[in-house]
Amino acid sequence: MTSKLDSALVERVLDRLGLSTKPEVSLAGLADLYGAWCRKVPFDNIRKLIHVRAGNPAPLPGDTPNEFFEAWLAHGTGATCWAGNGALCELLTALGFDARRAAATMMVAPGIPPNHGSVVVHFDDARYVTDASILFVEPLPLREGARVPHPAWGVTARLVDDAFTIRWNALQRPDPLDCRFDLYGLTAPDFSRLHEATRAWSPFNFNLNLNIVRGDGRLGAGLGNRIVVDASGKATGTPLAGEARKRFLVDEVGISEEVANQLPEDLPMPPPPRSRSAAGG
Repeated sequence: MTSKLDSALVERVLDRLGLSTKPEVSLAGLADLYGAWCRKVPFDNIRKLIHVRAGNPAPLPGDTPNEFFEAWLAHGTGATCWAGNGALCELLTALGFDARRAAATMMVAPGIPPNHGSVVVHFDDARYVTDASILFVEPLPLREGARVPHPAWGVTARLVDDAFTIRWNALQRPDPLDCRFDLYGLTAPDFSRLHEATRAWSPFNFNLNLNIVRGDGRLGAGLGNRIVVDASGKATGTPLAGEARKRFLVDEVGISEEVANQLPEDLPMPPPPRSRSAAGG
């Protein structure tokens, strides 16, 4: 598979990730790149909130990897799952990895269709998940019993109805959430179509959501709170609104003042329409 990212942009991205040399195409090289991504590129819905609240009919922010990376380099923003994982997949492909898009289902309700984009990297007969939204720092083997044990961002894998499933701790939920992998080998147009389907309704269209690894813990936002997960896995939330929200984004996350100033206030999340998935980026 040939990447659509040009070499100059790839070099700028690697430099911003803090990687002085191009990672080797190996599990160790993948670990270096994915670990840097989890600490430098947030999962967030900042530009999507600005876009959908304004009723902008243009493609959703980050829908093409080039646009995603130019925005990240300029403003420090990431994206939600379809855009963020599409960009990560394209970067890995540009670096020579056999990276492929996958669709999974965040199991927030029974009987819902795939609502989450992810990335699976192939090494001969072995496969590893590197997810730009869940951000678990280490490539996760795609097999039952695999795990990343770190208390703050650790995940475990199991089979649910014969499907590979990641159990993880979403910042805004009190209980672990299952993410079941359903479709493999999707294309960039598939991701764009699934991304566009979230324009009318998505849990990320109403209030600020953010997740990034910081030090030995995680930093994030959700449901009107600033959320910190310490090295032991303990999560603490404090209210976040107005000027405090802006300063959080600029001073703690690294979002540009230009973009932070455009972010609209949170709205209560309405229930999803019956015809829509109960979650998605």
